[in-house]
Amino acid sequence: MASVGERLNRARVRAFVGRDEELGRFEEALAGAPQAPFAFYVYGPGGIGKSTLLRRMADQARAAGRQLVELDGRFVSRDPADFESAAGPFLNVAGSVLIVDSFEHCQWLEGWLWHQFLPRAADDTLVVLAGRRPPQPQWAADPAWSRLLHVTGLEPFSEEQARRLLAAAEIRPELRDRVLRFAGGNPLALSLAAAAGSEGCGRQEIWAPSADVLRTLLTGLIGEVPTAAHRRALELAAQAHSTSEELLAAVLPGEDAHLLFSWLRDLPFMESALRGLYPHDAARETLAADLRWRAPNAFEAMRRRLADEYLRLLREAPEDRVWTVTDELFFLFREGEALARLRTWSREDEVHDRPLHPDDLDVVLRMAEETEGAASAELVRYWARRQPQAFSVYRLVSTGRIVAFTARLALPSPPDPLDLATDPVVAAAWRYADATDPVGAGEHIGISRFSVYPERYQVPSRVIDLSSSRAQAESARARGRAYGFAVYQDAETWAERVRGTLVDTGERPRVGAHDYGLFAVDWRQVPVETWLRRFMAATEADVPARSGPSPVSRTSFDQAVREALGHWRDAGAFAACALMRARLAADFDEPADELRALLRQAVDDLAGDPRGVRAREAVTAGYLSGAPTQEAAARRLGLPYGTYRRHLRQGLDLLCEALWERELHGPR
Repeated sequence: MASVGERLNRARVRAFVGRDEELGRFEEALAGAPQAPFAFYVYGPGGIGKSTLLRRMADQARAAGRQLVELDGRFVSRDPADFESAAGPFLNVAGSVLIVDSFEHCQWLEGWLWHQFLPRAADDTLVVLAGRRPPQPQWAADPAWSRLLHVTGLEPFSEEQARRLLAAAEIRPELRDRVLRFAGGNPLALSLAAAAGSEGCGRQEIWAPSADVLRTLLTGLIGEVPTAAHRRALELAAQAHSTSEELLAAVLPGEDAHLLFSWLRDLPFMESALRGLYPHDAARETLAADLRWRAPNAFEAMRRRLADEYLRLLREAPEDRVWTVTDELFFLFREGEALARLRTWSREDEVHDRPLHPDDLDVVLRMAEETEGAASAELVRYWARRQPQAFSVYRLVSTGRIVAFTARLALPSPPDPLDLATDPVVAAAWRYADATDPVGAGEHIGISRFSVYPERYQVPSRVIDLSSSRAQAESARARGRAYGFAVYQDAETWAERVRGTLVDTGERPRVGAHDYGLFAVDWRQVPVETWLRRFMAATEADVPARSGPSPVSRTSFDQAVREALGHWRDAGAFAACALMRARLAADFDEPADELRALLRQAVDDLAGDPRGVRAREAVTAGYLSGAPTQEAAARRLGLPYGTYRRHLRQGLDLLCEALWERELHGPR
């Protein structure tokens, strides 16, 4: 019969996903391959799978018959001698393997390790270090260490790996996209979501992380947060598409934006992009979900402050900045149904746009002909001559390859007869305008005439996102713009996607073998900022409100109420009790004092129930009056102990029921 250790090892192998390259290199080192590294350094943000990888490496080392020394950096003292003592076999036993997890907690040992400790290792030994921060660059650059040291920055799982994990956890297929949206490729988030899902997803139509999952993720991914200002900066970064120092200063006035930005930049789950910092998907979703659950009013307040700042930038920002603003604004409301139909914010296959260069024209014409036909390609050639400035070419950030192009035309009134005769789509736009509310002298129309991305043709993509953002920014700044038009080949599908934001004109002009749908907005009737505010309001209505099932279970909530009462006379313990993290306490300005007042009022309110008069007296005597023991509380009420306990149980049941109603639905 297999031992417990063997069974655990087999279970880990079955559940393990990915990291084949890292395990393969380590396997070669265990086998004594001549070019294999001596030292392995693994780094990455919390929850990326460092500890899980180290456990698999430890299993490999045991299977190879190696003596294993495992240390946890969280419990290493500041005396190098203690580390050396704990790792003794590594210096004395040939072939031993030293594994140090959570190395960021003893990173101060790094110089001593490279200079003094590791050079004294016994023959054929191996060392594996794992932490949140990469090693100091001089070690990888040191010629003496470069062939002996293998550094790996762990990346999130690919979508295929993440789906394998969820499939192994037996998450229902229809729920996997929702779990992936929350967890991204973060292994810890996926594992916790899978564990929660395998117990609860089968009974839910919409998966959502529980409070316990959020609490574990906040600890694992993010760790300790120094101050309330740092917490607000994190909450801002969780909602903003990207965070700059200027954005922090504008949305968090009175705080030290430079200090907060520097702190955010150093967090291991933050990435740098052209416009600022952004968190890894799992960290972003965890922070946002926690704030939405814990303090829904604060969540909405932060979103409104960000939206107000973006609208200000739309009016006032320099021309080269303004086009990004609507992209960032829409990102705030990405969970609403309307935006989910229209846009995507995936950072995979990220693109950037540049004005059309004459050298790009052949590629653009080839894309147009392959995707929309020769007649459309001739119209691209026509407009590239007439309005070359209207064209944008999109290149992959990763390779620089051109993958798409768009054209946003600006056409003054009265229309040019040659344009009307040449392009049926432009003719249809003017025909609609003339029949609806004619364009006046000095006014013009804007039309997003082409959007050609052969690999993702006319489906929501970053190309359509960025082109739409530019079109809306241009409309906000342009003087005399009467109409905005958008053109899509699959008219019926796009009519549903743009419902509530653009009007289907009913025009279906034909170019070559294809019909196109034409959709419009009259900017004279609805200025761009008003349109955006209406759009945001409609999108906010799509997001579920606070009322409804609580992310924490009823059993856990009742335990939290009893814990708070038990700590009533211990101010420190009361301030740290689990009930402080419930939704009913989320919006308190002075959490400890206001939670005390809420509990006292809820206990007093028990007297309003015919069953609750004696129950109120029992709860007050047992927890709020200062009686040193429950027996003393019974004597104070002049009741037999058994009778007192019966009233106390009834009081706690009634109190938990009343507070649970408030947790679900807010104050009545």
